[in-house]
Amino acid sequence: MTSPASLLAASESTASTRARVGGASVRQARLQDAVNIFELVNSLSGDGTLLRRSYAEICENVRDFHIAESEARVFLGCGALHLYGPHLAEVRSIVVKPEAKGQGAGGRLLRALLEEAEEQGVVAVCLFTRIPDFFFHFGFRVADRTTLPDKIYKDCQACPRLYACDEVAMVRGPLPKVAVLGPTRIAQHELVKLQEGHIPHPAEETASKPGSQEQKIASRQPEKPHAP
Repeated sequence: MTSPASLLAASESTASTRARVGGASVRQARLQDAVNIFELVNSLSGDGTLLRRSYAEICENVRDFHIAESEARVFLGCGALHLYGPHLAEVRSIVVKPEAKGQGAGGRLLRALLEEAEEQGVVAVCLFTRIPDFFFHFGFRVADRTTLPDKIYKDCQACPRLYACDEVAMVRGPLPKVAVLGPTRIAQHELVKLQEGHIPHPAEETASKPGSQEQKIASRQPEKPHAP
């Protein structure tokens, strides 16, 4: 049976990493796609389905996105992969137009993003969603959101729905044991804890030792007379 990965590899073009399945294609987004991405993502931000993104933010991060389009090059949908580090990536802003639903564009976008994560050597991929059943088919499982401090620090703390979130956290792969953003409660026994307080300079340590040159000089200085 032919795997999705072999279908994607067999249909790559020399101009772009374009996957053609059933008349649609998925490719890396370009700056010219930013307007379509901006309009589609923000069309679903009013009810909290997706976080609102500014046009400037889309342009700055357009290389995170893949887009789906028809054979006639009509924009169908988009999805992004945000890299936190080798330990974790996040699928973000994955959405297709209403008229494109049922054509498999969402699944193709997700496969392309997961393949990118694999190419980057990322061991775990997370996402937050209201439709977990769709992602179960791609190896995701429900997770406690507190196990994803990178995501919480990046987005959740500034989200207006922080204390009324109805999204489900999901992870594909092992839960991360480290975090790169903000404080973390993840146990990291293998890491050396930083010393708290003042770390003395080597010169300070030398000066504090009994019989040091600085102490000898200080002991030879005469005391100033006290004022009457």
